[in-house]
Order: sequence, then C-alpha cells, then structure tokens
Amino acid sequence: MRIRTGTLAAGVLAMLLAGTAQAALVSRLGGLAVYDTDLDVTWLVNANLAQTNTFGVTGILGDGRMTWDKANEWVAAMNTANHLGYGDWRLPHVVDTGAPGCDWAYSGTDCGFSMDLSTSEMAHLYYSELGNAPYFDASGNETGCPGEPNYCLTNTGPFVNLQADYYWSGTVYAPDTDRAWWFRFLTGRQESVYRDWGLYAWAVRSGDSAVAAPVVPVPAAAWLLGSALGVLGFVRRRK
Repeated sequence: MRIRTGTLAAGVLAMLLAGTAQAALVSRLGGLAVYDTDLDVTWLVNANLAQTNTFGVTGILGDGRMTWDKANEWVAAMNTANHLGYGDWRLPHVVDTGAPGCDWAYSGTDCGFSMDLSTSEMAHLYYSELGNAPYFDASGNETGCPGEPNYCLTNTGPFVNLQADYYWSGTVYAPDTDRAWWFRFLTGRQESVYRDWGLYAWAVRSGDSAVAAPVVPVPAAAWLLGSALGVLGFVRRRK
C-alpha cells in the first residue's frame, strides 16, 4: 500500500503539535526555573531556595522555614537582587471564592482537598501538572496514599527540594488578617494558619521567562587583572 508523503508528513506534524500542547512544564533560565504553560507562570526549580540563599534576610530557620512576614521579606530581597534577571518574584496566589474565608469541603471549593484548581496556583501544580492525589477523596475516604515520608506527594516533576509540607501563599486570610493561606504538599490540602508559624516559601513569577539564565558580567577590576596576567604570560613566553 502506497502512502503519500504529504499525508504522512502532515500526520507526523499533527502528533508533534499535540505532544507540545500537552507539555505543561517547560525548562527556563538554564534549568533553574520551570514555565507552566497552563497558568502562564514561572516557578523556581528549587522549591526550598531559602535554605541555601536567604538574600541577607535574617530570621529564616536552617531548614528554610519562616513566618509569613519573613517570606514576603525574603521575596522582596530576592527582587532587590534581581534574581535570575527578574525583579518580580512573588509568593503563589490563592483566590478566596464564595463566602470570605475557608469553604471547607473534600472537593470543589477553595479550602480542604481537591479544591477548585482555579483558586490556587500551588493546588493547580500539585493536582493538574504533577498528577498527585489528595489524602481524602470526595466522599471523605482515605485514598491510600503511600506512607512516610512523602505520603501523597509521589511526583515532584522537574523540581528539587520540594518539601512534603506546608507552603505559604501570598494571600492574607480575609476573615482574620493575622492568618494567611497555605497549601500542604504532603496531602494536597489548602487552608489558613497564623502568620507567625514557620512554613516553607516558594517563589513564582507571572508570565514566561527567558530560556537561558542571564550571564553575570565580570567586574571591571577582575577583567583588568585577567588582562594584565595574560599580557605578563605573553611577555614571559616571548623571553
């Protein structure tokens, strides 16, 4: 049976385009960030960067946990440093839907498990992009997630240091501004807690980002020193 070349090429192209459309997480900034094509946001690959880089902010625990106010201070310091060439990093958003506050349910609201994914960037990443399960199903029954240490966080995708624990959002809890929303990557749960608790922080920015990380220019003094050494080496070789 003979197959026309044009028809075959069109079919291959269609399959390639379909595969591209399904790829929701794309490497950016030289592998230091990931672009979510669904939400049009860029996540840091290191989901616990604060453990190794505080950007000069004091009061962050050795394992990277911090209060909500410290988390916002840390992101602000990151932006001052123009981390990876951008100064608009932030904490992930949570959208409070329905009545102000937690509309607790096992599915479909802004609070609890398997929430409406449009309410939360972290929930969308956990459930939709990474395909992790909730600890409880829509009927309130345990889903049988594996046990320690990560329970329902069975897939961390391209990210590193993603803690199976609580992460701050950047959204204050409307009924009580002493609290803020969080998402727990251990069980897929979203709720709120007092802002003085120690939780993890993960930076994200709106929109796509460059493919390659910016090249850090060599300071002028270092360049001059290198040039001088090069000339000296050339003179010695001539002698």
